[in-house]
Amino acid sequence: MKSSDLLLLMPEIILAVGAMVALMVGVFTKGVLSARLTLTVSLAVMVLALVALWSSGQNQLVLDPFNGLLRLDGFGLYVKSLCLIGGAMALLMGWQWLERESLGRFEIPVLVVIAILGMWLMADAHNLLSLYVGLELQSLCLFVLAAINRDHRESSEAGLKYFLLGALSSGLLLYGASLIYGATGSLGFTEIAAAVKGMGAASLSLGLLMGMVLVISGLAFKISAVPFHMWTPDVYQGSPTPVTGFFAVAPKVAAMAPLVRLLVGPFAEMQESWQQIIILMAVASMVLGAFAAITQNSIKRLLAYSSIANMGYGLIGLAVGTVDGIAGLLLYLSIYAVMTVGAFGVILLLRRGGTSLDRLSDLAGLSKHHPKTAFALAVFMFSMAGIPPLAGFFGKYFIFLSAIDAGFYVLAVVGVLSSVVAAYYYLRIVKIIYFDEARSSFEAPGRIQSWVVGVAVVLIVGYFLLPNGLINQTRAAAAPLFKTEAE
Repeated sequence: MKSSDLLLLMPEIILAVGAMVALMVGVFTKGVLSARLTLTVSLAVMVLALVALWSSGQNQLVLDPFNGLLRLDGFGLYVKSLCLIGGAMALLMGWQWLERESLGRFEIPVLVVIAILGMWLMADAHNLLSLYVGLELQSLCLFVLAAINRDHRESSEAGLKYFLLGALSSGLLLYGASLIYGATGSLGFTEIAAAVKGMGAASLSLGLLMGMVLVISGLAFKISAVPFHMWTPDVYQGSPTPVTGFFAVAPKVAAMAPLVRLLVGPFAEMQESWQQIIILMAVASMVLGAFAAITQNSIKRLLAYSSIANMGYGLIGLAVGTVDGIAGLLLYLSIYAVMTVGAFGVILLLRRGGTSLDRLSDLAGLSKHHPKTAFALAVFMFSMAGIPPLAGFFGKYFIFLSAIDAGFYVLAVVGVLSSVVAAYYYLRIVKIIYFDEARSSFEAPGRIQSWVVGVAVVLIVGYFLLPNGLINQTRAAAAPLFKTEAE
């Protein structure tokens, strides 16, 4: 290990040390002050880490510190920024809700910071071992967050289900890694790529193919792609709502990063094999997410199936396997993160009689009591449905365009048709908040939550004014994945 390697990982070190400082602050202070101080320290650590990340110059270089265990490049910088911003927004807008529900514990911000550190390691992983370490660091924190409301049966059930199925997915990934090691003699992505290229597409070993399938399966669980989605609706519904909002954004983005690195890097020569798997998962996720959400009456369960469908749309870009496809995936994940944070922000605002609301019927009359909140929710629903000129339309447009350019016409058609089906339940929510008979009034929304939701609305509505900026950034982030392997 070189001292220069530690300097390259200064943003990660800031997160790790900052999490320990926040933990000590929480331990040695008491009561409400303890939790609020820990929250303040944690948010400050996130801001400092983000500044260090953007100042590191990773978007201009491709570096492999720690003997190739990690790879620092523009792709990792983009994904890490998205994870951190999404996690910080979820924590910031959900804290008032947690305090109202007597869940404002100092452990929550600390766990979020450590989980983001694990996500960063996943985004930079260039070795199956470092990938596993990052994955487990993230997962252990998420298991605890899901079950943080120990007095609530559904929260404990969500944590247990997440833990058991998460352990299964980790086992699949580890077993797949062992098969890949047996077939190639290495865990490093560069060495695996060289071994696969040396074998040739016609002489790939069965162990290598099985290992690849198992690793894909382990990561597919983390993004809740079908058929590894079964945990998602129950965990979303049982977890505290701010935790659910965090689950819906940062972990999905983080798990997609190593999946992309693996398939367009070490397994690029095996594209015909893994492409079929990704296409099947994409189609199944889009179709199941679209149809299963129609029957849901819980807002959180509906958004759970919506997230499954959204991951299916993202997988289209991965299936294409080109620079435009990965750029479309990154663009879609960025817009999806903003839409999801905003939607959960609105859910956190909805309270009546001191109780949080989760049924679709509870939204009736929202436009009459809180027209601004109703407008924000309508914007997010229209955007998720892909209605132009909102940002969600552009996210789907570039994903489908990359599929058409690569000749995946059937995949693009399935995506469009599933979007039409999904539009039903998004528009149903708009109909409920504007046209159903009003019930008793809602409580006044919190100021910070309202600001977060307002920023999300501005980003979604105003995206069409300057679309090229984000498109160019996603293309620049995707380019190193292909340039490096070509070299």
